[in-house]
Amino acid sequence: MSRSQLAPGVEIVAVPGRGLAVRTAEGEFLSVRTGDVDEDALLSRLSGTAADEPDDELDRIVRAFENAGYLANGPRPPQWPADRRDIRLLGDPVLTEPLAALLRALGAEPTTTAPDNTADDPSAVVWCLDGPVPDGLWDAADRLPERGIAWLRCHREGWQAYVEPLAVAAGDVTSAHVRARRLAATPAHRELTAYWSGARTSGAPAHLTAPAAGLLAALLADDLSRWISGALDLPARRRLRRVDLRTLTVTEHAVLPVPDVAQTPKRAG
Repeated sequence: MSRSQLAPGVEIVAVPGRGLAVRTAEGEFLSVRTGDVDEDALLSRLSGTAADEPDDELDRIVRAFENAGYLANGPRPPQWPADRRDIRLLGDPVLTEPLAALLRALGAEPTTTAPDNTADDPSAVVWCLDGPVPDGLWDAADRLPERGIAWLRCHREGWQAYVEPLAVAAGDVTSAHVRARRLAATPAHRELTAYWSGARTSGAPAHLTAPAAGLLAALLADDLSRWISGALDLPARRRLRRVDLRTLTVTEHAVLPVPDVAQTPKRAG
């Protein structure tokens, strides 16, 4: 790869009567002032098809692209570190199977296991449910980050699915925190509590489609790949995603850990 090659997602477009413009990875268009530099020579350099021959003016423009972060940094590192390849998948195959396929393609080594078989400390545990989370099911798994094990989960409630934030250390958002925050945010907290407890009657089942399952698996795999690359920043670890399974629309909601409730001090006497 040429050191002057454009970064992934960055493109140059020739605008009739206006010269060149750069489309950034964020989708913005910015004008490029080339001065006396031959546009074809610049395009050849930035596409990686021309050698980096010395040319003061051309080098100046290329350096401007580099300073703006629009150039590739060279060959990509290995996709998945060897010491984090052991990913344990729990839950329903309609979700764990497409997730396993994505993780293998990225270089991880996902395996399915029983819920109580994480004693040998994998790098991460992902639990996927094609339904609501029964009371207490994830209580023990919420302690995994305290052991240095990343903890990620998703579940479905009717035509809505929830992808919870990845917890990687003690103090991160757990499933218990998400439940508490959701109850606090709705006036129907009694109804939601009853729904979670299993007191519900259904008619025709709302089956996960392959595209919906693929979207959920992709969101989970992306979180894990960002985690192993160090790109999973704090906002992403405070993000609850709600997926409308009918339209495949994803909305994000900020969620914070719930502080422990202090014990009531004993009254004197």
